[in-house]
Amino acid sequence: MFKKYAPILGLVLLTLLWGSSWVIAKEALGYSPPFVFAAQRAVLGGLSLMGVLWVSKSPVMWQVPKKIFWIGLVQVSGFMLFQTWALVEGGPGKTAVLIFTMPIWTLILTRLWLKESLSLWQWSAAWFTLMGLIFIIEPWALKTSVFSQVLGLMAAFCWALGSLLVKKLRLNHSVDLLNITAWQMVMGSVPLVLLAVLLPEPSVRWTGSYVVILAFMSIVTTAFCWWLWIYILDRIPAWTASVSVLGTPVVAMMTSHWTVREQFSGVELSGITLIGIGLSLLGWVSWRANRVTC
Repeated sequence: MFKKYAPILGLVLLTLLWGSSWVIAKEALGYSPPFVFAAQRAVLGGLSLMGVLWVSKSPVMWQVPKKIFWIGLVQVSGFMLFQTWALVEGGPGKTAVLIFTMPIWTLILTRLWLKESLSLWQWSAAWFTLMGLIFIIEPWALKTSVFSQVLGLMAAFCWALGSLLVKKLRLNHSVDLLNITAWQMVMGSVPLVLLAVLLPEPSVRWTGSYVVILAFMSIVTTAFCWWLWIYILDRIPAWTASVSVLGTPVVAMMTSHWTVREQFSGVELSGITLIGIGLSLLGWVSWRANRVTC
């Protein structure tokens, strides 16, 4: 019973962790320059996963090197680079939510590449969630620069492409899930470290608070959450997983409201409601599918 619902429970946990991480990341940027912080997250996340590989006695050797190298370059280097850069250029508000247009790119790539089909109900769930996302972003009133918006969309595209590369790899090769996650993080951290070294940024202000934040962001929201994301992708269709994580910006907005008292307009609250409807519909479709297969 647990195995059947584990991917759905994983999606809920992933949404909560990733959603709450935005406020924590914003606080971290008060102690560290952005690209140094991104590099530190990737390096510590990769080392944590390599340690788990060794302790769990999973395969440690680099499996399918060329393919995992490209996954790390796209899903770790590209995503973290564009995500951080978008936050620097446009701030951590609505611009960050642009990253969650990822399902649009996933849909296009899935149809063209993996040939996964969608039911009418899934399309309906996608429509509600994407319309809700548009209401939250409010592109007609966005205050950030066009450059920032492009960076957010590039991060979304890197995430979508990396997710599909992982799914395709798992379809064609028998490779260990934890091994993929660890090595893509290690490989993806290399360009980020080079960027942090080469760019003239201020020094990190090391404090006890920053150490705790960095540990949480590296081990939990980077290492553990990326492993959880790949675990989920390995068990449910890429498009279903991608639509489901659209709940993350809702959690991010709620967390921001509770912690820094950020206020939301009626349009934004309408968007949250639409996403809730879409996710509920998607959950009903998944529950119905499980009943049919039982």
